[in-house]
Amino acid sequence: MTRLKKGMEIELEVEALAFGGRGLARVNGFVVFIDRALPGQRVLARIIRKKSSYAQARIVDVLEESPKAIAPRCVHFGTCGGCLWQNFPYHEQLQAKRDLVWECLAHIGNVSEDLVLPTLPSPEIYYYRNKMEFSFANRRWLQPEELELSRPDKPRDFALGLHVKGFYDRVLDIEECHLQNPLSVAIVKQVRRFVLASGLASYNTRDHTGFWRFLVVRDSKHNGEILVELITASHRRAETVVAQLASGLQAKIPQVSTLVHGISGKKAQIASAETQEVIFGRGHLEEQLGELRFRVSPEAFFQTNSKGAKILLEEVAAGCSLSGSELVWDLYCGTGTIAIGLAKEARKVIGFELVDQALADARVNVRLNRVDNCAFVSGDMKTLLSKPAPLIDRCGRPDVVVTDPPRAGMHPSVVNSLVALGPARMVCVSCNPATLARDLKMMTEKYRLLRVQPVDLFPHTPHIEAVAVLERKN
Repeated sequence: MTRLKKGMEIELEVEALAFGGRGLARVNGFVVFIDRALPGQRVLARIIRKKSSYAQARIVDVLEESPKAIAPRCVHFGTCGGCLWQNFPYHEQLQAKRDLVWECLAHIGNVSEDLVLPTLPSPEIYYYRNKMEFSFANRRWLQPEELELSRPDKPRDFALGLHVKGFYDRVLDIEECHLQNPLSVAIVKQVRRFVLASGLASYNTRDHTGFWRFLVVRDSKHNGEILVELITASHRRAETVVAQLASGLQAKIPQVSTLVHGISGKKAQIASAETQEVIFGRGHLEEQLGELRFRVSPEAFFQTNSKGAKILLEEVAAGCSLSGSELVWDLYCGTGTIAIGLAKEARKVIGFELVDQALADARVNVRLNRVDNCAFVSGDMKTLLSKPAPLIDRCGRPDVVVTDPPRAGMHPSVVNSLVALGPARMVCVSCNPATLARDLKMMTEKYRLLRVQPVDLFPHTPHIEAVAVLERKN
C-alpha cells in the first residue's frame, strides 16, 4: 500500500484486536495496527511506521467510540503503560485473549480451532497482583496541563511510579493504581516524600549517575504482609539514608513486615540487585496457593496473581494426568510451585532452575509442605540438556515433562533435546503465545497437541498464560 506514508493522518475503522493488544484496521486490504484502539472505534490515526506488509499508527482522535467501551477506573488510564484494556469489558477481554492465542497457534498447521479452549477468568480483576516494580527517574512525565505551569510540589526532575508506554526514560508519578493492594500506592507516596527531602538524585539512564533506582513492593494475599525492596546505586550515605527511610516506612505502614536494600551497578534498567541486605524483618514473604505454602524472596520468580496461579496449577496437574508412578521433570521451576503441586500425584518430581535464590526458596518450600519426593537441580537447561546421557543417569528418564520458560520461550536446542528424550506427555506453560507457537511447531512431528487452555492472570492487559498439553505419537 504505497500511498500510506509515515506522518500521514487517516480515518480508520478498528476491526479487531491483534497480538500485543493493538487494534487492527485495513486500508484496501493493507493491515494497519493501532496502539490503544478497541474494536468498533472509528479513529483519526497518524502513521508512525510503514513496512512492506503492514503499518503502525497512533490515535490522534476518537471520532466514534466503540459500542463495547466502558469508563476506565484509573485516573492514569491512557498515559500509564500498565492497563491497556481497562476500558474494555472483562468478558470481552477473555474472548479476545482466547482469539489471540488461537491466531498465534494457527500457523502451526493442522490444529483444529476447537483445541484452544475458552479463557479461564481470574478470580479477581482488580488488586490481584502480588508484585509491582516502580521506577525512579530524573525526568517526570508531564500532563498537558502542566506544560505551561510550574509546580514546586512536583519537580520536573524527579518521578517515582510507572513508565509511560514507549518511553524507557520517562516515568509517570503514580497517585493511584488498581492492580495491587492499595497500600502499595501508600508506600510509593511515603517513599516519594522521603526521597524528595533526602537530597540524593534519582538514577539518570543517560549518563548513569544518581542514587535511587527501583522500589519493588510484594504482598502476600495469604496473610497481608508486605515486602519492600529498595534498589539503589552505591553511595557513602546509602546505609544511613536507607535506614532512615526504613524506620519511617515501618512506623507509618506497619503492614510492611520486611525491607531489603539492594545495590546495583548495572546500566540495564532491570530491578535486580547485585548485593542485598535485610534492613528489618525476615527478608521474605510467605504465600499460600490452596493448601500449599511458599516462601518468596525479593527477586525470586513467583506468579504475580496468586489466586489465578492456583487455577494455573490445577490445569497443569490435569494436563499431566498422573497416576502416581511417573517421574516428572519440571523445567524453569522457579520457587517450586509446580513441582511441589505435582509431587503428591507423582512418584518423583525433579525441578530445574538457573536462579540460585529461587532454588533456595524451592528447597525451603519442600520442607514447608513436608514433601519428600521432590528434588532440584541447578543449571541452565541449554547446558544441562547438551549432554543428555549424564543428566538421565543422574535424574532418570522422565515420563512427563512440564516447562514454564521465561517470556522468550525455550531455546531451540532445548526443544529438540526434549523431543529426543521422548517423554510420554509434555505440558508447556507459557506467558507468550508467539513463542509457545514457535516451540510447539518444533514438537508436532513426534507429539500430538491435545488442547490449549488459556488462563487469565493479567486482567486489563493483553497478557495471557496458556497451558498446552501434548502426548507422544504412537
